[in-house]
Amino acid sequence: MTALTIRPAVMPGDLDAFNSFPYVLNTQILDDLAAGRRRPEWLWLAQRGDRVTARAGWWSRPGDEHPMVMDVFDVDPDHLDDGRRLIEAARPAPAPEYSRFLPPDWRRSESDTWMTVLEQCGAKLFVERLRLTWEPGTPVAEPSGRLTFRPPHDAGELIGLMAEVLEGTLDAYSRQDLTRMSPRAAAEEQYRSELERYASPRDWWRVAVLPDGEAAGFVIPAHNGYHPIIAYLAVVPAHRGRGHIDDILAEGVRVLAGPDVPRIRASTDVGNTPMAAAFARGGFRVFERQVDMSW
Repeated sequence: MTALTIRPAVMPGDLDAFNSFPYVLNTQILDDLAAGRRRPEWLWLAQRGDRVTARAGWWSRPGDEHPMVMDVFDVDPDHLDDGRRLIEAARPAPAPEYSRFLPPDWRRSESDTWMTVLEQCGAKLFVERLRLTWEPGTPVAEPSGRLTFRPPHDAGELIGLMAEVLEGTLDAYSRQDLTRMSPRAAAEEQYRSELERYASPRDWWRVAVLPDGEAAGFVIPAHNGYHPIIAYLAVVPAHRGRGHIDDILAEGVRVLAGPDVPRIRASTDVGNTPMAAAFARGGFRVFERQVDMSW
């Protein structure tokens, strides 16, 4: 058998080799490199002669020193050990989680060699998520009149609301955060590491207000560098179960929708059935699933 070579991919010369496994992210690799979301040293190949037997890639936000997530991993079913050796050679320490996009009807099968190898290397399933899309022409619910909307007064108000809505959360990442920090600390960390890093305008953000001035919830419309997104959507515990989520989501869609907007994206955990139902009522459909694994 031809000897195994494991090495970083040299871009753009190795682009065809790296993309020899079909995957939805292949078309983004060069643009991500140009935008600083990937680095050449974060893209690796395992080869036997000219045949690519496995590949791995990591992603982060522009300017980050270390990768945030491993979002590319494929392995030839006849060379699973090559995939294991590739991960051992290329995986950063500490190892970022792994995330993969899959068809909306995905269920695990023996053909998922990527998952088999990752498990052999110590990764475990953390959460499965629904990836959602809203497309132009989809009806948007008219305001019910029960809520008005305004931008947050300041970061402190939004962080306070974010801490409040963590009570009873069904989101797997938020629940994990609450095992190691207070709700306020978890909200501050998410605000600093995610929300304030979106380049889209903060005056898109909306707090939902009741007639007496009390905040009932909020929505964070944003742009993640690829698509307009509903980055965060929540109702405070005292006002859940009253249908406010539908009004709040519709307001977020209205902020983002426009003649040049081809789609709006969102996501939620498979286990967060109330949120999934709200997105379905709001005209979002599941177009992919996402599997997140941690080490």
